Amino acid sequence: MKFQSTAIAVLLYSIAATPVLSNPIQDVSRLEARQSATSDELKNGACKEVFFIFARGSTETGNMGTVVGPQVCSDLKSALGDSVVGCQGVGSPYEATLADNFLPQNTSPTDIGAATTLFDLADSKCPNSKIVAGGYSQGSAVMDGSIQALPASIQNKISRVVLFGFTRNQQDGGEIPNYPASKTKVFCAVGDLVCDGTLIITAAHLTYGANAPAAASFLVQQLGL
Repeated sequence: MKFQSTAIAVLLYSIAATPVLSNPIQDVSRLEARQSATSDELKNGACKEVFFIFARGSTETGNMGTVVGPQVCSDLKSALGDSVVGCQGVGSPYEATLADNFLPQNTSPTDIGAATTLFDLADSKCPNSKIVAGGYSQGSAVMDGSIQALPASIQNKISRVVLFGFTRNQQDGGEIPNYPASKTKVFCAVGDLVCDGTLIITAAHLTYGANAPAAASFLVQQLGL
């Protein structure tokens, strides 16, 4: 039965793997303006006032994905300026494989460690920078696992976190354990069954690009810039 459930979930994920445009005209213009699916501004660039660290969903390309990560990055830059905001996706050794969704933390310790490495880097390389973070689908579990285990000295530097299609929404009560609920915003679309504690992927799970402006606004509010 476990194999059958896994196969069904993987099949449904494959069927739903084409992004859904909630407003085709508006979304196409946003797709044209958004950033690449890969962003390494923390790893390869100079320090900025704000860094957005994001973990993509399973099977997404690059290190930011395409469903919502680049859109939030673009909206943050539009609000605060390119010179103020740098974006960094969680890359290797996080490979965003489907199989890791079925592990106890809905991702692997290695995947979680990939995010933790970036939080550590932001703290050591750019100690005066403010940090905001986000994750989508399996990436939300990556952020959940990483942030709750960070030392207080680093965790306190994370101003706010946005989670889309939070795969641990039911398990963790709609928040990140050991991190203030007031600093976390969870986006769960109507009909997205992963928010109900399953790993069944429906079309609703692919609509979070529409929530990027609200997510960026939430992140900006705490920064005081």
